[in-house]
Amino acid sequence: MQFSITIDAAREQVWDTLWHDETFREWAGIIDPGTYMVGDLKKGSEIQFISSENGYGVTSLVEDLVEGEFLSLRHSADTQEQGKREREKEWSGGLEKYALEEVNGVTIVSATFDVPAEMEDYFRSTYPKALQRVKELAERK
Repeated sequence: MQFSITIDAAREQVWDTLWHDETFREWAGIIDPGTYMVGDLKKGSEIQFISSENGYGVTSLVEDLVEGEFLSLRHSADTQEQGKREREKEWSGGLEKYALEEVNGVTIVSATFDVPAEMEDYFRSTYPKALQRVKELAERK
């Protein structure tokens, strides 16, 4: 699936909005309530995205990272119990990418990711709302 949004803010500001803990929780929580990130967003490291409400999450390898411009994640494990135990392999192996391009102080965010077939309708309806929240947060700063 692929989504994009145009945000009236500098690329660095949008990047910070996407990945700073407080604002990440605000927009990612629209997709899965209570979602937070554990780990360092650095190339080659593993991070976890976990829902505080149901304890489910995904562990991802940061495959590629250009600070402020591009992030590529490869989901390596589906987890439960706040990342302590593996569960079904619904998301494992999936790829998730974020690209930011700035032109004249306006940033275009493009998000591309693999989604299990049974979740496509859900993401079609919720992901645009999450990106709209990123836009509101970034433009407010």
